[in-house]
Amino acid sequence: MNELIDKLIQEAGLDANQAKKAIETIAGFVKEKFPMLGGAVDTIFSAGNKQDDAI
Repeated sequence: MNELIDKLIQEAGLDANQAKKAIETIAGFVKEKFPMLGGAVDTIFSAGNKQDDAI
C-alpha cells in the first residue's frame, strides 16, 4: 500500500494523510458496491498496513 500512497502523493499532489484517506474511501466504496469482493479488498489494501502507520 505504501507504493499506492507514494503514487497519490506524487501524481495527485496529496499529502500522506489525504492519500491514505483516499485509499480507505475507495476500498469502502468497492466493498459496499461489490460485497463479494470484501475479503479480497481487505487483503489487497491491508498489505503493508503495519508499515503505513509510520506515515
